[in-house]
Amino acid sequence: MSDPLAIRMQADDNVAIVANDGGLPAGTALPGGPVLRDKVPQGHKVALADIPAGAPVRRYGVAIGFAKQAIEAGRWVHEKLLEMPAARTLEALPMATVTPAPQPPLEGYTFEGYRNPDGSVGTRNLLAITTTVQCVAGVVAHALQRIRDELLPQYPNVDGVVALEHSYGCGVAIDAPDAVIPIRTLRHISLNPNFGGEVMVVSLGCEKLQPERMLPPGTIAIAEHDGSADLDVVRLQDEAHVGFGSMIDSILRQARVHLERLNRRRRETVPASELVVGVQCGGSDAFSGVTANPAVGFAADLLVRAGATIMFSENTEVRDAVEQLTSRAATPEVAEAIVRELGWYDRYLERGRVDRSANTTPGNKAGGLSNIVEKAMGSIVKSGRMPIAHVLAPGEKLRRDQRGLVFAATPASDFICGTLQLAAGMNLHVFTTGRGTPYGLAACPVVKVATRSDLARRWHDLMDLNAGQVADGAKSIEELGWELFHLLLDVASGRRTWAEQHRLHNALVLFNPAPVT
Repeated sequence: MSDPLAIRMQADDNVAIVANDGGLPAGTALPGGPVLRDKVPQGHKVALADIPAGAPVRRYGVAIGFAKQAIEAGRWVHEKLLEMPAARTLEALPMATVTPAPQPPLEGYTFEGYRNPDGSVGTRNLLAITTTVQCVAGVVAHALQRIRDELLPQYPNVDGVVALEHSYGCGVAIDAPDAVIPIRTLRHISLNPNFGGEVMVVSLGCEKLQPERMLPPGTIAIAEHDGSADLDVVRLQDEAHVGFGSMIDSILRQARVHLERLNRRRRETVPASELVVGVQCGGSDAFSGVTANPAVGFAADLLVRAGATIMFSENTEVRDAVEQLTSRAATPEVAEAIVRELGWYDRYLERGRVDRSANTTPGNKAGGLSNIVEKAMGSIVKSGRMPIAHVLAPGEKLRRDQRGLVFAATPASDFICGTLQLAAGMNLHVFTTGRGTPYGLAACPVVKVATRSDLARRWHDLMDLNAGQVADGAKSIEELGWELFHLLLDVASGRRTWAEQHRLHNALVLFNPAPVT
């Protein structure tokens, strides 16, 4: 067996996590620490000193909980022994009080991307078919298969075709105040940089979310293509459609128009500043905040120094680190926007009679994360150390002048967060996981980072980078961060991720806090 290894995050922490594959048996002497009184699974915490009942249990230098009973040094510290702290109020927070030391810009880094008419840059060249309502999903799925089989071989410069399918569009309170969120999300996903400015819509005809409401005049510069200001819509209920085959023929005919234009596009060398990278974690474990997320945070800082945009999200997974967010805000106005978004989400959860503690999953706990406080402390490090320059509400889209580190306020659900980051303009995605997930997005390449070497070995054809090398002592966080930085430039230039190679794509899931009728 390898030498016992326990990782302590801060000098004043009174717990450490066991790093060895398979955990450590009772009786193991930790280097410079106690002898284990219990068998401790990998990723789980061990008490480094006696912890009295009611005393704080500290990891990451903060109290992640309070001992429900006295815990002896060497004991396994798990969620059943901890009382979770109450959430920090959103009052009297430090507002834009921390000014990180200025870092020199990183110049000369580029990737091969697709320049769009609006100035944005895509990392992929995809035809997207927007849908207004779930009713058309079956027809569109059939048409997509025909497009892949019959049309795409004729257009070798097009990377693929994507259906923007969702469960919204009808049977909803379309005029409710919060209905703006799913509507603008669909609008802005249709304008994602990876779609080349080509907008094609399939509608049923009778749905509440009419195409002109989702994409009103002036939303897209259609006139640049053919002199027409009309939105390209195939309505299945139109009288011209006689039978199923007629519907499919109409979709294929319009798809060909867009494919012709997309096929004329070529990659060109563009600065790294054109990257819009969304960072997210899912299937998290206790290693997430030790290996993968710190490496992502280091790479995020490099990208910001190169002029790129980084979006971090997941409201409930940063809520317990709110002081870190507001203090790092570039201005008091940005700090106030952070408080506004997190406060709105607190109230949203209260309407459902839950709080942030509903976030953690059985897998999180099996991976050593006792509660949402501990999870949040490991999640926030994905954002790096740069000032937070902008805040986006759910479904909002980045403007061209909004660069740097951005807090895009989203639920923590993997699928909803990814969907909202696509709407914000993400053209490249980084996803860290400790328990493992085959998550992918059809609209955007997803680089998956494993937190543990055991996961990277077992899922060798699903994980794109092994951050477990940090825990193994093979690489430093800085070395791995630079490796991820270069990998992202390669993927942005066309290198396919494992999810792309296997065509592992999760569905878009809209965040709809408005009523369903």
